[in-house]
Amino acid sequence: MTVSGPLATGSPLPPGPAAPAPGERAAPVTATFVRLKLAVLRNGVRQSRGRTVSWCIGVGLAMLYALGNGAGMIALRGSVYAPAAAVTMAAVLAIGWSVMPLFFFGGDDTLDPTRLAMLPLRPRPLIVALLTSSMIGAGPLFTLLVGTGAVVAVAHGVAGTVVAVPAVILLLAICAALSRGVAAANTRLLTSRKGRDLALLSGLIVAVGAQLVNLALSSLSSHHDLHRVTSVTSVLRWIPPASAVDAVQSVSDGAYGRAAAQLALAVIVLAVVLRWWYTTLHRLMMSPDSSTLQPAPDSTERKGSSRPPLLARLLPARWAASRTATVTERQFRYVARDPRLRASWATGLAVGLLLPLVAVVQHGSVYQCLWTAGLLGLQMYNQFGMDNSAFWTIAATITSRQDAEAELRGRALMLSAVALPYVTVVTCATALLLGKTGALPEVLGMGLAFLGALISTGAYASVRFPYTVAQDNAFGNAAPGNGSLVAFNALGGSVVASAFCLPVLGLDLALHLTGHHALLWTVLPIGAVYALALSVVGLRFTAPRMFERLPEILSAVSGP
Repeated sequence: MTVSGPLATGSPLPPGPAAPAPGERAAPVTATFVRLKLAVLRNGVRQSRGRTVSWCIGVGLAMLYALGNGAGMIALRGSVYAPAAAVTMAAVLAIGWSVMPLFFFGGDDTLDPTRLAMLPLRPRPLIVALLTSSMIGAGPLFTLLVGTGAVVAVAHGVAGTVVAVPAVILLLAICAALSRGVAAANTRLLTSRKGRDLALLSGLIVAVGAQLVNLALSSLSSHHDLHRVTSVTSVLRWIPPASAVDAVQSVSDGAYGRAAAQLALAVIVLAVVLRWWYTTLHRLMMSPDSSTLQPAPDSTERKGSSRPPLLARLLPARWAASRTATVTERQFRYVARDPRLRASWATGLAVGLLLPLVAVVQHGSVYQCLWTAGLLGLQMYNQFGMDNSAFWTIAATITSRQDAEAELRGRALMLSAVALPYVTVVTCATALLLGKTGALPEVLGMGLAFLGALISTGAYASVRFPYTVAQDNAFGNAAPGNGSLVAFNALGGSVVASAFCLPVLGLDLALHLTGHHALLWTVLPIGAVYALALSVVGLRFTAPRMFERLPEILSAVSGP
């Protein structure tokens, strides 16, 4: 093989272009990242007509909400509570930007700096480019509109108007830098399995957090004590970026020294956040990924060691070897490993606790604890949908009606092992906090009866009306085309289960109407026995039908 060219003759290579200075490279890199961000947004919208319509509707609603908030802030102009509202709004925006990457990291590829690790980019121009591209999108526009309304509400005079401009710029810059810094610091976590599980639970965390905020606002409005809010904002006004917004109010009041200190504090915090982001980004792009490192030998040996199942250590050998115990153990393992199941259970447990908490805060009825039993009992519906095509491994081992009944019984026992103590604890705590311990036996008896009815009807609905669940669906909703089955299972099953509870409810009403309040405690044992009877009868009634419909169930849950 012959070699030609400069390498063959030994002549030196032609000199390449001189490396540009860091300041000269920042501008083209920034322009490239801005074009890339615009291309990402444009291509994401053009993927399908449905995505385009949903994006337009979502952005439109967000902008309307931002305009409404901004107009509401401006309407407070001249009010004594305007500074407190402006400072609180700035703090809420900063918190939202800081936690947003933890929940929506996978929805924005530009938040992952490891995708740029192979490019010849220095951290300093990369930070400038990423920070500039972060100002493009619906989120920055939302922050700009709300932040503008906040500073307009407190700006008075020429000096206040002049300071309002850098205040909004500092607010937006701190929020964007904080968001990028949090994303860079948690990249390793958010790209792992734990991070994906956290993203699946984002909707639940946001929903529960919104309800807690709603409870706090209701508590404040019920006492008509807005002075408590102003006392909190007296501390928030010195925490950036809220300090930049409050600097506008300080200038309007003539406190120029205080305004200068607040703006300087905001600038210092922005510099600290940028420095933290720079250090994190440099370490992230220079250090090796843990996924490329070989595990230690001792850890491999520990992973290979096997331990007996939990039920085998707790139950007698005869019971632990049964199919029912095996199915129960398997269902617990599925919940521990499948993010969709964890998200579904976390939703039921969190909302089941939140609704009684609302009753405690608002001094409602102790009967709101029945929601806890209902939400957990609905976990029995569509038992085979999460298995998808892997259900064939279960169907292949069911050779008789007894095997089908053991399969259903194991799944029901797993649900009962979690729901029974949870419903009991939540009901007892709610009754104690509301001071209605006398109603505890009847409420708990009704809750247990409702739970047993849902287990019975849920087993039958899982066999008679199964549907598949999308693999990438977080909260266990049906795949496209099965929405009617979801509504039928949830609504129809709840109505039928409520009808099954009419005997226990009739007993409770009869004791109240006849004045036999001393016998209301009997609702608890009767409700517990009735729940057990409903569960046993329902499982035995459903088992033969499950054995006969195994091919239909497998076809339904396998999906497209």
